[in-house]
Amino acid sequence: MFIILAWLFAAVVAIHNLEEAVFLPAWSEQAGRWHRPVGANEFRFAVFVLTVLAGVVALIATVQGPESFGAYVLTGYALAMLLNVAFPHLFATLAMGRYMPGTATAIVLNLPATVALLHQAFREGYISSTRFALAGPAVVLAIVLLIPALLYVGRKLLPDTGRASGKASG
Repeated sequence: MFIILAWLFAAVVAIHNLEEAVFLPAWSEQAGRWHRPVGANEFRFAVFVLTVLAGVVALIATVQGPESFGAYVLTGYALAMLLNVAFPHLFATLAMGRYMPGTATAIVLNLPATVALLHQAFREGYISSTRFALAGPAVVLAIVLLIPALLYVGRKLLPDTGRASGKASG
């Protein structure tokens, strides 16, 4: 069941990231403190890489099996997506009084898929609570640090010419 949920997680990340890729760049222009303005190309590059990463870590976890590096990276990624449901999606939507792109897929898909994956990972012995207590937050931090790097690379590789400000910020 863990392997099925690993691939379901990768698919859910792809669907969530697609919603964000289509709608978030325009939304970010009026998001104020909730999200800095982000160019469509740089953002789409970043979510594309993160989507591919979800598939790659699902594959590695599947091949390596229980108590593996891949299992901890995958479940850490799942923890990051679980936290992402609340912050920024749910909090920004509620605080701004308008929909933040990604909120629907975060609540309807990411929340149940990540909870199920994490539950099954513990249940089937793919991860232990002691190791996950260290590895999970480490992966979350790595992803949080990776995002600005991906945006930077995307900005350099695929500059946006149609943004209202004329250039990507940051």
